[in-house]
Amino acid sequence: MTDWPIFDRSSKTFPLYSRANVGEIFPDPISPLNASTGFQANLEPGWEDAFVACGVWDHDLYDSSVQNNVLPAFGSYLYINMSLMRLFGVRVPGMGAEAVDLQYFGDMPGIPSYESERRDFDDDPAFSEKAGAWLMNEVLLAQGLPAYDADRETVLGIRAARPDIASLSDAELVERLTSFNDVLRGLFQRHIESSLKSGVGLGAIAQVAAAVGRPELSLTLVGGIGDVDSTGPSTGMWSLSRKARSGAVAALFDEGVEGLYERIAGSDDAEVAAFRAELDAFLSEWDFRGPAEWELRALTWSLKPALALYTVDRMRGVADAEAPEVKTAERVRQREEATATVRELLSGNEEASGQFEAALHAAALWLRGRERSRTTAAMLIHELRLPALELGRRGVEAGHLDSAAQIFMLFADELPAYLNDPGSFTQTVRDREKVYLDLFDLEPPFVVVGDAPPTSEWVRRSGKSHTVALTGETIQGVSGCTGVVRGKARVLLDANDPSALEPDEILVAPITDPSWTPLFVAAAGVVVDVGAPFSHAAIVSRELGIPCVVSATDATGRIPNGALIEVDGTAATVTIIEA
Repeated sequence: MTDWPIFDRSSKTFPLYSRANVGEIFPDPISPLNASTGFQANLEPGWEDAFVACGVWDHDLYDSSVQNNVLPAFGSYLYINMSLMRLFGVRVPGMGAEAVDLQYFGDMPGIPSYESERRDFDDDPAFSEKAGAWLMNEVLLAQGLPAYDADRETVLGIRAARPDIASLSDAELVERLTSFNDVLRGLFQRHIESSLKSGVGLGAIAQVAAAVGRPELSLTLVGGIGDVDSTGPSTGMWSLSRKARSGAVAALFDEGVEGLYERIAGSDDAEVAAFRAELDAFLSEWDFRGPAEWELRALTWSLKPALALYTVDRMRGVADAEAPEVKTAERVRQREEATATVRELLSGNEEASGQFEAALHAAALWLRGRERSRTTAAMLIHELRLPALELGRRGVEAGHLDSAAQIFMLFADELPAYLNDPGSFTQTVRDREKVYLDLFDLEPPFVVVGDAPPTSEWVRRSGKSHTVALTGETIQGVSGCTGVVRGKARVLLDANDPSALEPDEILVAPITDPSWTPLFVAAAGVVVDVGAPFSHAAIVSRELGIPCVVSATDATGRIPNGALIEVDGTAATVTIIEA
């Protein structure tokens, strides 16, 4: 595997692919090293295993003519095979292809209907029976997350036993970098299983809410569920922000975030020292978190503390009444009220009431499982990142690389040759990096049917024009979290620069991964170009009680930065009040 950029073969049997959903956890082109020993190399087989574990088909269903059935890369951008996801919905009793489209992919105008690609073998009573048993026993009747807790303990053990990376030989660095594939494959399998299970739970909740004539309650019923791992950094940053509002710590923040960590570390003030101790503990716990954190090449909070400190700085201006626990408490109250309403409407119907209680439990359990498995996998990805960066640092020191990040331009099977003669790869990684960086300016097609067009036909982001929305216009999306809010739109295209967001502004983003989560604390509402009720932005918004609209197509291009807008999370609309 050395072709660059990566352009996997499309399946003729399962020809529909989408950037939706995968784009929120992997928004950027994948680096060669991460494709061959990190994310794609392990998520693909893990995902294939997950489908089989759900009982919807066996391994022999996959198209043997392609290398990556579920998660190919076109122009080094990752795609999800939507045909397989739809087939999963068809074979799970009570679900369907349309439910998969809505829950996982959101609103995608113009995509081919499922009927246009239906295959003769799609309907299979034997596999539907197996999937029905899985649905009952492993989704609706599941009582806990023991496998996910065990995964967490395994990875915490790996992190606790982390050797002194700088003391390892080059060969030992490569061995550590490539030694966790089996563990990662299992982590990703369970992540996908929990994703599929939570999608089933959300679908069941939506069906019950619609059946009792209260469809608007479906998202409220899964808000404020608690114990969602990806909200953890918000709590830690909130605590830090309260301590950075006055005194010597505030004075350091007031000088600006650039160089802030160094000023904190260099201060001998007792108050600052206490703050630094809490900050370092936070950075140690969440060292793996950062924009595009499943990309090995990405900078995380421990590697660039300013990324976290920018968000802490934004939180300093948020009133105590907007604390995460306050918002969550309100969301819990709303969930409990909605639950009581549905229970009352179902009273006297024992069967329907039982189905509702099972769906309610399953939706919450597997949403927690999804976020837990996502976080656990990100922790282990960081254990690959560190030895790779050390190997890259040594390459720079020896004059073979221009930067440590160029190490990520190697494919895994090239590492032995690199160790033998690193200088022979100098021009190769330079050339690949030039192409890689240029890929960031290309906008991959959102949906691919059949063969993906060559990158030469892709639109360049730098040259793309947008039709700006005028006062009074409304952008229709999909509801991520209910509620209505008005505020100033703050369009942010990159989580690496959160400094522009002021408290009580509405965050308008192209897509969000877990590193954006703390910004939600400062935001009054969230609008995202792509996504679905099942996407990260929607899950976190529901936990924090922030009105959210996803699948607001081209919102970052159409909404003027600074415009007064109204976000109606219930109606899933964004209205320009004053452009």
